[in-house]
Amino acid sequence: MQDKNVVEVNYHQTGKSTNTNELGMREMQARVYQHRNSQYLLVKAPPASGKSRALMFVALDKLANQGVKKVIVAVPERSIGRSFKNTELVKYGFYEDWKVDPQYDLTLPGGDESKVQKLVHFLNSPEGRILICTHATLRFAYEKVADDCAFDNVMVAIDEFHHVSSNDSSVLGTALKNIMHNSSAHIMAMTGSYFRGDSEAILSPEDEQLFDKVTYTYYEQLDGYQYLKSFGIDYKFYQGSYLDALPDAIDTTKKTIIHIPSINSSESTKDKYNEVDAIFDAIGTLIDRDDKTGIYTIKSKQTGKLLKVADLVNEDGREKVQEYLRNISSSDDLDIIVALNMAKEGFDWPWAEQALTIGYRHSLTEIVQIIGRVTRDSSNKTHAQFTNMIEQPDAKDDAVQYAVNQILKAITASLLMEQVLAPEIHLKQRKHSSDQPTEGVDILIKGLKEATTKRAQSIIENDLPDLKAAILQDQDVKNGIAANVDAEVMNKELIPKVVMTRYPDLSNDEVEQVSQYVVADTVLRHAKVDSSVDQEGNKNEFLKMADKFINVNDLDINLIESVNPFQRAYDVMSQNIDSNTLRIIECSIDAKKHDFSDEELMQLFMNAKVFVEETGQKPSKNSNNEEEVRMAYALAKLSDMRARRNENR
Repeated sequence: MQDKNVVEVNYHQTGKSTNTNELGMREMQARVYQHRNSQYLLVKAPPASGKSRALMFVALDKLANQGVKKVIVAVPERSIGRSFKNTELVKYGFYEDWKVDPQYDLTLPGGDESKVQKLVHFLNSPEGRILICTHATLRFAYEKVADDCAFDNVMVAIDEFHHVSSNDSSVLGTALKNIMHNSSAHIMAMTGSYFRGDSEAILSPEDEQLFDKVTYTYYEQLDGYQYLKSFGIDYKFYQGSYLDALPDAIDTTKKTIIHIPSINSSESTKDKYNEVDAIFDAIGTLIDRDDKTGIYTIKSKQTGKLLKVADLVNEDGREKVQEYLRNISSSDDLDIIVALNMAKEGFDWPWAEQALTIGYRHSLTEIVQIIGRVTRDSSNKTHAQFTNMIEQPDAKDDAVQYAVNQILKAITASLLMEQVLAPEIHLKQRKHSSDQPTEGVDILIKGLKEATTKRAQSIIENDLPDLKAAILQDQDVKNGIAANVDAEVMNKELIPKVVMTRYPDLSNDEVEQVSQYVVADTVLRHAKVDSSVDQEGNKNEFLKMADKFINVNDLDINLIESVNPFQRAYDVMSQNIDSNTLRIIECSIDAKKHDFSDEELMQLFMNAKVFVEETGQKPSKNSNNEEEVRMAYALAKLSDMRARRNENR
């Protein structure tokens, strides 16, 4: 078990993100409201930042001042519809309250088919201004609408936007595309996830560029809280059944959400009900169950305190438990929740301090949602914690490759979350030694390639979290981390390959510019800052990178690119996985080291051209430089492919 968090971020408790202005808007909401005249608006902001109320302000302005006649708010599931219930805004400074006629709140209980008809009627009738429905209702209603022009002068707001897909089989994605291109509709999309999905884009690149983007970062949100001071991510590695390791992982002094593994995962015992019973035993002694609420009372083994525990795994009596959870009003009302697929998205328990999750979650979006449950600001906590229990494979296990890959996914996800949770940095090329950072720029770097096109600049300014997610989910990158490849291979080959694959429209220069910025941004966010004062009283700032202290004024892109930005993922693995298992995974990856994909071959071919221009000689397979060896093998493979092609003519 680890004693120290893999990720630990500290915040300043400024209160800025929860304070309101003269219109009753929090900082994030005011930022969104500045873009209220945008026809297409994409809001990326963390859970609890106030996205639902931000939508209310914008929608009411569009109804009052922009010619919009109706507003449709679509949420992924009925329970989230509560976020858009009637809300008093006037008494806090705004000019109108948010009011929803109950007949147009289609998230209330009732027949789904009649709700679809109600939405169609709403679109075609002069009656009604605001309607709340589920994504599914909007989907089915769209299929019944004869003409996209029915959405003229209608604002469509889609909450939890990461549920939408640009895939042709996605009805909602297709509906959104058609509504945008065939009507005068206004679109506002909101998401608490910083990632468009683990494999499927939400919007096509062309459509996404039509949106004005408002991003409110996790760091801004958490740094502006009144109470929360720090957040940590930790891993507990175990062998055998997680139920045997659970007693050491549970801290019953913390308000905790325990997510048991999916029944289809290797971590599951395949009997979820027995798992809940075993978790109860790990917590302590069962005293009783309240028949009215379904809440259990368990006496803690650790403290002897009586704990209130909610079981959201068992279907029997779940509705009573959910109703209780909806109405809790104090930290004393609940201590622990045990869940499988619930208590994630849209679930609000502000007193939660720790999320204990068993098994890797296969979606970064899901990890973001789980973390969002414990990062609410509440007077009962100064620290929030995400702890992931991960199965450590036995070296004799035939599935060792799969198991270690799961570990690597989990750790790389935590490194990505660290990027999201840390403060943003803005980098610029240092052209002269006397240059000083200007407004909007934090760090100057000698030799950093600056974006020369609007396209590259847009990716750097708006897409870095998504791009980093794509890089850390790329199998070759993960193999490179597990094999502890040289920094040059990671930074000059593997990362540019992902950039090129994700943005096939970029030129070679643009790929290099974006790749370099990604590497520099990632390395420097991990760097530790240290300050010192010399004998003359001058303050010097140093960054610790790869165990070296570098003066900020001496930062050079060549120095940064000599650091593997994902070295820490390997370090966590090597510290927590036994050497035999680690050796097996490394040997497995080494055996496939020169089995190049088409994208790798293209990137290595371009790198080899640069190598020849700079050195005057071809890359050698016998070089001590791993990148040069890979270039040599790639050229040999390309030559072989060319010869075979000529033979077949």
